[in-house]
Amino acid sequence: MPRSGAEARRRLQQAALELYQERGFDQTTTAEIAARAGVNERTFFRHFPDKREVLFDGEADLRATLIQAVAEAPDGLRPLDMLLCAFREAERILERNRPFAEPRLRIIAMTPALRERDLAKAASLSDAVAEALRQRGVADRLAGLAAVTGWAAFHQAAQAWIDDPSQSLYAHLLRVFDDLRALYGSDVPAQARPEG
Repeated sequence: MPRSGAEARRRLQQAALELYQERGFDQTTTAEIAARAGVNERTFFRHFPDKREVLFDGEADLRATLIQAVAEAPDGLRPLDMLLCAFREAERILERNRPFAEPRLRIIAMTPALRERDLAKAASLSDAVAEALRQRGVADRLAGLAAVTGWAAFHQAAQAWIDDPSQSLYAHLLRVFDDLRALYGSDVPAQARPEG
């Protein structure tokens, strides 16, 4: 039996990952997760409100890290560069949790209900990041656009990091943000856009 709350939580997460990979998310029950972890089902519910949240643990820490990093980003940066600073801080969390992050992303990708939850969580995090940008003086419209775009770039980099672990998440982030800059670095001014 786990001796501490943190140990029980870790074992529950590991058991859930194993069972979701073996049987699939929909076919796994909280009772089975608890049994695999060596605890009772009541202990499961002391740590997680439902079996989906096992995969989204740590969201509050990630949110706090991103908000603080935006607040502390150097003055004079453009919104996307402030986000790159914030994602650099988030990288440390993900690098520590790579053994959990990799199977987690695969399980979410294979499960429609989890993809929906992931999108809702991403929207909530984007809103928090947008508000952090507004607090730094970024205009409302630009803050929202930067947050959504930055979060999409972060997800792209995270998937590349899972696919190619030979480079750090930050290296993948730099590449994706360079790609973003290339997208909006066109020589065609906005006024010359074709009318639609």
